[in-house]
Amino acid sequence: MRPSGRAANALRQVSIETGVNRHAEGSVLIRMGETHVLCTASVEDKAPPFLRNSGLGWVTAEYGMLPRATNTRNRREAKNGQTGRTQEIQRLIGRALRAGTDRVIMGERQIVVDCDVIQADGGTRTASITGGWVALRLAAETLVARGVIAMNPITTHIAAVSAGVHGGQVVLDLDYAEDSEAGTDANFVLTGEGAMVEVQASAEGATFSEQEFHDMLALAKQGVAELVAAQKAALG
Repeated sequence: MRPSGRAANALRQVSIETGVNRHAEGSVLIRMGETHVLCTASVEDKAPPFLRNSGLGWVTAEYGMLPRATNTRNRREAKNGQTGRTQEIQRLIGRALRAGTDRVIMGERQIVVDCDVIQADGGTRTASITGGWVALRLAAETLVARGVIAMNPITTHIAAVSAGVHGGQVVLDLDYAEDSEAGTDANFVLTGEGAMVEVQASAEGATFSEQEFHDMLALAKQGVAELVAAQKAALG
């Protein structure tokens, strides 16, 4: 039995609310159970220096956790500098979102997706990717509506979910109670068609078999299909 009582293949309750920031070109509040992340997408009308005169656009991400996103207060990284974990997560989010974007259509401009964790209960990076994609899509639609670009550069849905082995059972979408005790923990970033963008998998307390990996991937594909449906519903 999972701590939450969910079935092995069940996601936490998913909610994606759009238009939560009046200033950003795209904004979303995503809730995956008790994990809540605010995602905003901001358009900058110039590409980063390394892409100057290339004709290519860029999508990047920044990630952070509010001091009381967890059960004890963390000091703000603005005071102490970013941790290695934060840098790794925001690079993952950026890579994931670029995988579903035609950077030629974007032209020489940048979209920055900020993912701020309001409340954490496991799966903050995967929620950030799933919600961040919706914010990115909304920002791209804003550019088209303003006549800045001729067509939408977003080529496919991108969503992410965790899977793992907890208590000897392969399960989907681990919350903190499971993640902190899981023998194996994995994050899967997939396209709307089910193609793999990135997989992060590690044995936390015990090694995992090839069959368990395939079982985790199968659950992740099912979970991402449900998340893509939620993305579509949020976009109307």
